[in-house]
Amino acid sequence: MIALDRVSKAYRMARGGRRTVLDQISADFPDGCNIGILGGNGAGKSTLLRLLAGTEKPDSGRIRRRGRCSFPLGYGGTFHGALSGRENVAFLARIYGCDLAKTIAYVRNFAEVGAYFDDMPVDTYSAGMRARLAFGACLAIDFDIYLIDEVTEIGDDRFRRKCAAAFRERVLRSDIIMVTHNMRTIRQYCDRAAVLMNGRLRLYDDVDGALDFYRRDIAMAD
Repeated sequence: MIALDRVSKAYRMARGGRRTVLDQISADFPDGCNIGILGGNGAGKSTLLRLLAGTEKPDSGRIRRRGRCSFPLGYGGTFHGALSGRENVAFLARIYGCDLAKTIAYVRNFAEVGAYFDDMPVDTYSAGMRARLAFGACLAIDFDIYLIDEVTEIGDDRFRRKCAAAFRERVLRSDIIMVTHNMRTIRQYCDRAAVLMNGRLRLYDDVDGALDFYRRDIAMAD
């Protein structure tokens, strides 16, 4: 379970002023639910995910977490660019107390980046290779809640099917909180949804209510 208590977050704009991403948000993400978060470009979806993970701090308010929460899958700050994929995965395994050999073997097989995994620093990886590595590293560790940032959209059809199959297996025993533009992805993985817009987060008990509101928001913007 993750609970937000009057959480606010804003950023300084390059040309002056501040942009509010979250404005005094109080919300609960309960156990036993898979929640999809919709929002337009710049709405703050990725920022919200980093706040839920604890990799970024709110300006005010409090976030409470119960259970082991993943790092944001798709967040570029997960890896140290000067280390190889293997070295990064070994570091994560030690941080989370996982079996080192099993974790490395799982990610090597899942990521499919070949010799880069053992020999090359992550800074030399393509964006797709980094995403594959991140996906594998996240799934190699048993979390109670997986935080997903658009990453299911990466790769070719075969790799997306592989990701989908891994997701379905994880959903059987863990919760997910996912941010995405893709309504089909929300329907595929989530049983509840929310819309982030203008600093406000609207949570719905079902997916259809959130999708209807989101579609109206898009129509109004057009």
